[in-house]
Amino acid sequence: MITYPSVTSCLTVTVRLRGGGLVGAHASLFQVPGELRSDEILPAVRKAVAGRAVRAVEVRGAVGAWNPSYFTRAIESYGDGEAVPVPQGRDFDGLARAVARQLVQPRGAVSVEDVPDGDQIVR
Repeated sequence: MITYPSVTSCLTVTVRLRGGGLVGAHASLFQVPGELRSDEILPAVRKAVAGRAVRAVEVRGAVGAWNPSYFTRAIESYGDGEAVPVPQGRDFDGLARAVARQLVQPRGAVSVEDVPDGDQIVR
C-alpha cells in the first residue's frame, strides 16, 4: 500500500509490478524544497523499477493543471521571458504518452485519472 498525502495540484504515478509490488512517486507541479523537480520524477521511478516486469502504470491527480511537457522540462527551468507551456484542458492521452515514453512502457499500460484534492491511497 502507498499513501500519497495532500495531493493538490500534483499527480501521483504508481507502477504496479507483475510480482505484486508497487513503486510510486508524488509529482509536484512546483518543486518542493529538498525534493525532485517534475522533470526528474519519471527517471527516478524508472530507476526504482530497475527492469522488473510492469503490469500497469496509474497516473492520478490534478490532470487539468499539468502539461505533459512538465515531465521533460520543469516549470522552474524556464528563464525570464520564456513562455511556460500552459495546459489546454485535461490532456489524459498526452500525459499517458509522456509517462509511457519515459518509463519505456506501452501506452496501453498507462491509465490517467482526474481525482479530487486530498490523500490518495493505493492498494
